[in-house]
Amino acid sequence: MTSPESPLVTVLGGGQLGRMLGLAAIPLGIRCRFLDPVAGAPAVAVGPLEVGPLGDPEALDRVAAGADVVTYEWEGVPADGARRLADRVPVRPGWRALEVAQDRLAEKTAFRRLGIPVPEFAAVDDAAGLDAALDAIGVPAVLKTRRGGYDGKGQAVIRTAAEGLAALAELGSTGLILEALVPFDRELSVIAARGVDGTVGTFPLVENLHRDGILRVSRAPATVDPATRAAGDDIAARLLADLDYVGVLTVELFDVGGTLLANEIAPRVHNSGHWTIEGAETSQFEQHLRAVLGWPLGSPAARGHSAMLNAIGTLPPREAVLAVPGARLHEYGKAPRPGRKVGHVTVVAETPAVLDDRLARLLAIAPGTLG
Repeated sequence: MTSPESPLVTVLGGGQLGRMLGLAAIPLGIRCRFLDPVAGAPAVAVGPLEVGPLGDPEALDRVAAGADVVTYEWEGVPADGARRLADRVPVRPGWRALEVAQDRLAEKTAFRRLGIPVPEFAAVDDAAGLDAALDAIGVPAVLKTRRGGYDGKGQAVIRTAAEGLAALAELGSTGLILEALVPFDRELSVIAARGVDGTVGTFPLVENLHRDGILRVSRAPATVDPATRAAGDDIAARLLADLDYVGVLTVELFDVGGTLLANEIAPRVHNSGHWTIEGAETSQFEQHLRAVLGWPLGSPAARGHSAMLNAIGTLPPREAVLAVPGARLHEYGKAPRPGRKVGHVTVVAETPAVLDDRLARLLAIAPGTLG
């Protein structure tokens, strides 16, 4: 084991979230080591990178050797691999959170069991099952794969029986879930951390704007009444306790007339929490490291008002971004590609009106690419 003065955190996954965990670790004197199937993954800039499949036993053994704790930056890490490592080194969050997050049916069932409001849903394994689910739920609805899928992939909206058959042919006839298409007012997310001692720190609710299935803009704190804020905190607290969770957890929510419906969880730091790097007393990345190492949690309070804009496909001009007061550019070290998140911009302000102005200036820099 490493010395208490220089803890070693193994991170399964070396994408941009791993990179930002590594950046948050440096001022705390934490060393990070990463496992990723891609040589030159973004996290290579902040720590040693072991190249190999995330579920490969030998690669997992190598990257976890001597670590104080193992964590992950992606919910696609095979749960079996995390369970195997847990016999030798603390794995936080635990593998059970991976199992729940990796299966949309298990996820929705967990919400319902905990009394968390959720859109109507039903398992679909064949054409007859789809017919029965559509009869029970009605249209419009969304047919999704139970596993995989990200940024709008692996799902199809159904408004007619014919569209249902086409979606079934496209997605495959087994391992699916049908969910009611919710006429939500807005999309929110709640990000919370739980420490080894059970202490919970919850960031303010975030309002999110998606386009083409990809998160484009997040604003925090979201404008909500105390009851809605309390409902979001309660949803996070129930899940954290039920999963005996340690680390940062994100719950994506639909706001429907003031009622929050849980959409899905991400057992990791999250895109909608990037605003915390400059906009909160403690960033989600530092908070996650504190939690998994058993250290005291930091304050999740917001510093004024913040927004985050994803850079999709290509980066915006640096000089134009940096000319906007309160704006910071974060590059991921990823090659440009249509639909790919290659960086983000955060912007902070003391008031919502000033934030609106700065956000409008940023959105005008590279329309369709930034935000």
